[in-house]
Amino acid sequence: MTLPLAPAGAAAAYRAADALPNAATAGTGGAGFGAALTRAMEQAVEVGRDADTATTRALTGQGSVTDVVLAVGRAELTLQTAVAVRDRVVAAYQDVMRMPI
Repeated sequence: MTLPLAPAGAAAAYRAADALPNAATAGTGGAGFGAALTRAMEQAVEVGRDADTATTRALTGQGSVTDVVLAVGRAELTLQTAVAVRDRVVAAYQDVMRMPI
């Protein structure tokens, strides 16, 4: 099971991508950050799927309510983090668009 997407985890993923050799990202226009963002979003989707799986197990009598609550809580935190990142990216884009040429 993967860990939920948290700001500290996103920062660690960015640092790990930034530590790649320059030859791997040369000429790609910041693919390191894009790759880190892609990995973070894939992890967010996986956390949501884990919550669905835990819920299904509980409904069939194979899991506990505690597992469902924990999985749904992780999924909620992950979604909130993803929305916050999206809002910051949109705000940064709008700031760039307002810059005079």
